[in-house]
Amino acid sequence: MTVERPGLPFFVYGTLRPGQVNHDRFLRGRTESEVPARMRGAVLYEGPGYPYAVADPGGEIRGELVIPAAAHYEALLAALDELEDYAQGDPANLYERVAREVLLGRGRAVRAWVYLAAEPVARRLRATGTLVPDGDWAPW
Repeated sequence: MTVERPGLPFFVYGTLRPGQVNHDRFLRGRTESEVPARMRGAVLYEGPGYPYAVADPGGEIRGELVIPAAAHYEALLAALDELEDYAQGDPANLYERVAREVLLGRGRAVRAWVYLAAEPVARRLRATGTLVPDGDWAPW
């Protein structure tokens, strides 16, 4: 029997990663799997206690591909949108939820939702932000 997935998985790179503050709060018990992954075409900037991913053609960031359990998908999508202060079409968004290609261990590509810095935030970060040098954010 094949279980049909209701939507795209998520690529997480900050406080939703295992061991980080929002992982247990939002993801524990709601996922089928979480596997290391990377995403090309973005860099990370330090934020106030969390990172921002900013589109950059030469960059690469590391994180996890999160495959939500089908029964939790819609509730998890809504919870993550709220966590990231994302509302479709809202010019005040700090992040935009976009579909991007994410690479797994052997280079297999998967489409996933990722929260990228909204363009006004991205412009400010490019001008005055602090880059995470290796694209792998960890606050410890």
